[in-house]
Amino acid sequence: MNAIKKFLGLGWMVLGPLAMTFLFIQAIDKVGLTHTSIERTNTILQWGIILFIFFPISLGLMIFGFYAWKGEYEKLPESLEEIS
Repeated sequence: MNAIKKFLGLGWMVLGPLAMTFLFIQAIDKVGLTHTSIERTNTILQWGIILFIFFPISLGLMIFGFYAWKGEYEKLPESLEEIS
């Protein structure tokens, strides 16, 4: 099970930047397809909000994957009483 956690951690670390890169490329593509300046402004605003919201999520995926890769989740407490 620990090997699966480490492998998935590596996957999360790779998925974060790949997803952000994909979204950035899509934003450039969609903004380039606009015809008028009002459409361009609206599209830039929409994609700016999307990227602003997704960036911390992507960063969290990378941090979660890093901890999983390092083995921080190998031993988890059995109950909530062991946490405190």
